[in-house]
Amino acid sequence: MQTLIKDSIQAESENDLPMSESKTTDSNFYVHALMVLVIVLVATSFPIGEAITHGLPPDVMMMLRFFSAALLFAPYVFFKHGFALPPIKSLLGYSFLSIPLVTCFWTMFEALRYTSAVNTGAIYTIVPAITAVFAFLFNKEKVSVRRSIGLVLGTVGALWIVFRGDVQALLGLELNYGDLIFMFGVTCMSFYSSMIKRVYKGEPMVVMTFWVILTGGLWLLMLSASTLSSIEWTAVEPSVYAGVLYLAIFTTLATFFLIQFGTVKLGPTKVAAYGFLNPIFVLIMTAVIGTNAFEWSYVPGVLLVLLAMRFIQTDKGVKT
Repeated sequence: MQTLIKDSIQAESENDLPMSESKTTDSNFYVHALMVLVIVLVATSFPIGEAITHGLPPDVMMMLRFFSAALLFAPYVFFKHGFALPPIKSLLGYSFLSIPLVTCFWTMFEALRYTSAVNTGAIYTIVPAITAVFAFLFNKEKVSVRRSIGLVLGTVGALWIVFRGDVQALLGLELNYGDLIFMFGVTCMSFYSSMIKRVYKGEPMVVMTFWVILTGGLWLLMLSASTLSSIEWTAVEPSVYAGVLYLAIFTTLATFFLIQFGTVKLGPTKVAAYGFLNPIFVLIMTAVIGTNAFEWSYVPGVLLVLLAMRFIQTDKGVKT
């Protein structure tokens, strides 16, 4: 993991210029590898989030998560790029970009109080399709026939894995209050993904990542300020703090940087399409730890997802 992140940081220097002037490469294989890493990390956030969601109010938990990530990231950013506020226009852009991001992660914790990880996993599969719509509306990213087929196949395949090929279970899925909350959250995530390239102006990616995380923490501080004094911090279980720290490092700091880096390189739809792999990695993890046995009924869904990734990632359509 350290090697992959190091490679991405080194590649960041190519992004110090606008996209039209940055150095291009014949292959973005390492970027795709980093996106797979992102999905592995994201896949771990659902069971961890479900385990700790009742330990603290969702807004407080998210505030700790964002500020912890910003605090850990600050020394590197300031040492490499100096301690200076971004231009007002950029700072407003980062603040704007952090709003849908904060909203998405808040809805995940809030939704898991009323619904199951299975339902949230099913809803999360629609992120690539919604991202494609936003990318078309805001970035004029054209959705070719090939990419459209890939989005449909990926959605069907991911849902097949979530529901183990049981069509009746899928048709019988009743959206509850928690599901509706998370539906709004994944819409916000799709909007965030499509807006990254609009906000990015060629600055070092680590700088953009840091300020998006920090401004997100400030939004959450304002949201949770009224409840902070009523929390018995010493009564919170250590496992909750450990879970928040894990989420801060691996599914906030690392994934935010890598998603922004990948979106600039590949485009929002191709990056979002890796979300189709999320149920596969959840399946692998649960099979390894023994909480879920592998069944042959999963295979058609896995094959559909892999075929969808082939369609989308080899599409030569315009990225911007």
